[in-house]
Amino acid sequence: MKEKPEEYAIIVAGGTGSRMQREVPKQFIEVAGKPILMHTIERFYAYNPQLRLIVVLPESQLETWRQLCRQYRFNIFHLTVAGGATRFQSVKNGLAAVTAGEALVAVHDGVRPFVSTAIIQNSFQTAAQQGNAIVAVSPKDSIRELTGTTSKAVARTNYKLVQTPQTFRAELLKRAYEQPEQDFFTDDASVVEQLGEQIVLVEGSYRNIKITTPEDLLLAEAFAKEPL
Repeated sequence: MKEKPEEYAIIVAGGTGSRMQREVPKQFIEVAGKPILMHTIERFYAYNPQLRLIVVLPESQLETWRQLCRQYRFNIFHLTVAGGATRFQSVKNGLAAVTAGEALVAVHDGVRPFVSTAIIQNSFQTAAQQGNAIVAVSPKDSIRELTGTTSKAVARTNYKLVQTPQTFRAELLKRAYEQPEQDFFTDDASVVEQLGEQIVLVEGSYRNIKITTPEDLLLAEAFAKEPL
């Protein structure tokens, strides 16, 4: 019987507090009694306590994170890795810590703390079967396409809003990140797609928000009071 591949999660947390209008990096802002990043790590731990967790932070924030872990008595084991100047470089640094050959790797935004364990599980299972799994939801609003100074309505059924986790077979993701960085690499799916790979979408959730602005914090406090 073939052994189940090891599972890793690279949680990328390279944000600042600029759009939050705060000095504190957004992943360290407290929601429901603890920093956002701790909530995110707990979601993956709840899915699988044996999951290998890699947290990528700017080098200047590593000591602050260690202090926060002590302050909040946060004891979930994880490896911390210094990030790079861009998200591409940060994910690549995190991938260097993936040592198992036969493995699945989920890459997740550190400020998406409300991802459900069901979504994480589906992401890993789909990636195991099809090579990758990209979490996405359908747009709720009408969409218009801009062309110069004009715009036209387009069918929103033809579009998806991409979330994380984005999960891949480790060999595929590592091979993708050997490519030179490009401006159009906006996420891991775009990096892998450049190899000619077909991207597989799986259903996400409107609760799986990326906390970026002060308005998002209001939603986060509300979501934190409800069971996932």
